[in-house]
Amino acid sequence: MAKVTVDGIEVEVPNGSNVLQACEAAGKEIPRFCYHERLSVAGNCRMCLVEIEKAPPKPFASCAYPVADGMVVHTDTPMVRAARRGVMEFLLINHPLDCPICDQGGECDLQDQAVGYGGDHSRYHESKRAVVNPDLGPLVKTIMTRCIHCTRCIRFSTEIAGVSEMGATSRGESMAVGTYVEKALSSELSGNLIDICPVGALTSKPYAFVARPWELKKTDSVDVLDAVGSAIRVDTRGAEVLRILPRINEDVNEEWLADKSRFALDGLKRRRLDTPWIKRDGRLVRASWPEAFAAIEDRLRGVSGERIGAVAGDLCDAESMVALKDVMASLGSTNLDCRQDGAAIDASRREFYLFNTSIAGIEEADALLIVGANPRTEAPLINARIRKRVLMGNFPVALVGAAADLTYDYAHLGTQPGDLGSLIEGSHAFAKALETAKKPMIIVGQGALTRADGAAILAECWKLAAQANMLTPDWHGFNVLHTAAARVGALDLGFATGKTLAHMARGGVDVLWLLGADEFDAAQIPPSTFVVYQGHHGDRGAARADVILPGAAYTEKDGTYVSTEGRVQRGAMALFPPGEAKEDWKILRAFSAMIGKPLPYDTLDAVRARLAAVNPVFSVIDALPRFGAGETSGPAVGGDIGSAPFAPVVANYYMTDPISRASATMAACTAAHAPITSIAAE
Repeated sequence: MAKVTVDGIEVEVPNGSNVLQACEAAGKEIPRFCYHERLSVAGNCRMCLVEIEKAPPKPFASCAYPVADGMVVHTDTPMVRAARRGVMEFLLINHPLDCPICDQGGECDLQDQAVGYGGDHSRYHESKRAVVNPDLGPLVKTIMTRCIHCTRCIRFSTEIAGVSEMGATSRGESMAVGTYVEKALSSELSGNLIDICPVGALTSKPYAFVARPWELKKTDSVDVLDAVGSAIRVDTRGAEVLRILPRINEDVNEEWLADKSRFALDGLKRRRLDTPWIKRDGRLVRASWPEAFAAIEDRLRGVSGERIGAVAGDLCDAESMVALKDVMASLGSTNLDCRQDGAAIDASRREFYLFNTSIAGIEEADALLIVGANPRTEAPLINARIRKRVLMGNFPVALVGAAADLTYDYAHLGTQPGDLGSLIEGSHAFAKALETAKKPMIIVGQGALTRADGAAILAECWKLAAQANMLTPDWHGFNVLHTAAARVGALDLGFATGKTLAHMARGGVDVLWLLGADEFDAAQIPPSTFVVYQGHHGDRGAARADVILPGAAYTEKDGTYVSTEGRVQRGAMALFPPGEAKEDWKILRAFSAMIGKPLPYDTLDAVRARLAAVNPVFSVIDALPRFGAGETSGPAVGGDIGSAPFAPVVANYYMTDPISRASATMAACTAAHAPITSIAAE
């Protein structure tokens, strides 16, 4: 540790820190544009100038100057103030004065620092330069005349996203930042360029000219469009979600957010279910809530519990799932399923279906094997964390499955499950890397579990984990990567008993309740099965329904969700559901009273007490204790492993759920990234 004195305040900082970090440790604010805590140091904006005693009499860029023991730093001297004003004056020479129409207004670092550290006049009156605006696709809007060449976007694309598409051409006044070949950005993390841009050069294209920051109501919540559980902030105005931004959560998403989670919000207002519907004479007609409940009650009359089933969708909150489970229990049914993709998951022990290493724990691992997964499309933020670990060095990565661009180098061991055998036998070169690693880990994806031999592959992966020293008292290297936000919570609640979805959908039940279940072919359900669909979008499940009950989307209710790593988090209501739509657990509570079997809870707190009673994990919110492997016996082996190659489970990253499928922005992204078919091929 080095002792540094900043404006008379002595602090200790780790050796290798820079002066800017020392100043922040002392509580001093240092202006900066190019410096970012998670990016490499560029040192090119020169705004973070400070004065250092016993050094040449000139201001130093604090972000690029290392600390030394006994160093004395001054952050507010006449020299520093004059230097910062000079830098700001130069930055504003070519910057356009279009703040009134700039979407960065109110959240602009350049505005804030010009007021706090700039001068009150300029000596330059020449014409300002103009720069061509490259088209970066449907998500990021460019006005590059505002660019101050901080290169944050270039460093983020290269270092964090791992897609080196941004760069600078020419030099001096002719320098321009953009893509070398004009095309849409291909990264699933491109929206973060908007957040890190300190000026209005890169802004949100869908949000252009929509609102100002001070007009918005801000609600902290959690993302459900994948299973990562990213911390988000939902910005609303009136009855509409206008913006979704990331919140800092170092253990989960750091400060980044995947594009689908950020930009699919326009799907929240399209194709919405806002009133109950009943099918009469083959056509859906509008109905009241009592009429819809009465129709369900009439159909349930005389039906045994064995012929009733329920399916929970991928976006469901735990409150609605426990309420549906209790309703089914009151009807005598144990036919519950949450695995729309048919994943072979052993729910007998929680560690069989969790990302046990934890997302933050990836940075501690020293070897990785991926089986049947593509983290880049299934969980972009986990993929970014893996890339972060790769850049640290000494982290061999191997993949068994379909080859893909994961933004980092890896050894492709094969495409078939049989290729795992060479690792277990120790005949493959990567087996040596696993054997010598102190904290190796394995990620098993849904591409491995949704196969007919998924149970056997799960058992084989566990066997490999036990053999490769991944299961120790202080380290748990076995991980299942889920793609559905509701999956882990449903498994924790025991929502996988009785008949499977495949059995129920083939006529195994007479009444089937779909709770936001849209990720399977509902058209295969026979006409004799009475289908109740409870959800928020007119998607696949609603198209087959006999009764539709309009529910609330994740931004419209207080809900509990469990991420792929087992972290229990709570989302908050940012606005009310549209029309006559209601919160899902309240719909089920009202229906239970209608049929004379009321659920024993009337408030949200009572429902959450019921969650904790069903499984104590729901009593610990937003905390994930680290743990090693206890019992090393594996999941049940189900049959033999086949020879069919692994196939990707995400065909189109931008359309994986009812919300994103209803989004015009996601449709534009799909079109922008569609493969170009040549005229000859046509």
